[in-house]
Amino acid sequence: MREVMGMIFPGGDGDCLKPMTALRAKPAVPFNGKYRIIDFALNNFINSGNINIKILVEPLSQPLINQIT
Repeated sequence: MREVMGMIFPGGDGDCLKPMTALRAKPAVPFNGKYRIIDFALNNFINSGNINIKILVEPLSQPLINQIT
């Protein structure tokens, strides 16, 4: 059985979410209370059995890093 590593490069322009993305990356925008947009992708990886996940970050990603750690 081969080892598989999932990689997520969260991001995007965020123009439609401009008021909420002024100080944070789009994946770190809150959704339904304590969750963030990136949680959907992470949940899909974990539910498919892939627990070896790497996340590549972009500018304004400190709130995203805080959410994940």
